[in-house]
Amino acid sequence: MSVTVTEGAEGTEPAPRRKGRLHVATVEALRQMIVSGALPPGQKLREQELCDRLGVSRTPLREALRTLAAQGLVTLSQNRGAEVAALSLDDISALFDVVSALEALAARLACKAVSDEEVAEITSLHEQMRSHHERGELPEYFALNQRIHRAMIEAARNPVLLDVWERMAPRVERAKYLPNLHGQRWHAAMREHEAMVAALQKRDGESLAALMRQHFANGLAVVQSAGTDRGPAD
Repeated sequence: MSVTVTEGAEGTEPAPRRKGRLHVATVEALRQMIVSGALPPGQKLREQELCDRLGVSRTPLREALRTLAAQGLVTLSQNRGAEVAALSLDDISALFDVVSALEALAARLACKAVSDEEVAEITSLHEQMRSHHERGELPEYFALNQRIHRAMIEAARNPVLLDVWERMAPRVERAKYLPNLHGQRWHAAMREHEAMVAALQKRDGESLAALMRQHFANGLAVVQSAGTDRGPAD
């Protein structure tokens, strides 16, 4: 996976804004490298190597590592430095117990509050995701997958629910990613999304909530059967 952030001046843009944009870009680049497995669990994050790879200096890199540590993707230690956080089967199971409950609640609320425009947008994202699935384009598929899940959470119109979900989203995304490399689970996940979008279109909150819970349960079963440090597929 090739990622470059590139630090430097951008015309007359104010320095604080440039710094903010650089921080966001550095966090996102590192997050994608961790989620995709380019930086696997337990790998030491050597500052100079990452600075060269991303095209940034040590200051924005260290700030990005602190942000990722707060998200649970990186561990920081005085003795060992920074490394990619491990995610055990117990961690994944506990995480998905909570997130599946949050998304089931969001499903019920969204079906009461979602607008026709939001349903149309989610349906469009789903169709785009299906095209990436058919072409075997996993990174593009996953980017849209996350947008769909977020859109359903936002449609619930509950800021507390959104806030809690956002805190878990980076670890959830990482946990889901790798097993989608297994074709059968990826195909099954796509069929599950078809059913979820259909339930949303009908505003059937109870059916959508049940589908959400089963979706997470099916993914968790994949990693449990594999018995490795991998998260469930979506």
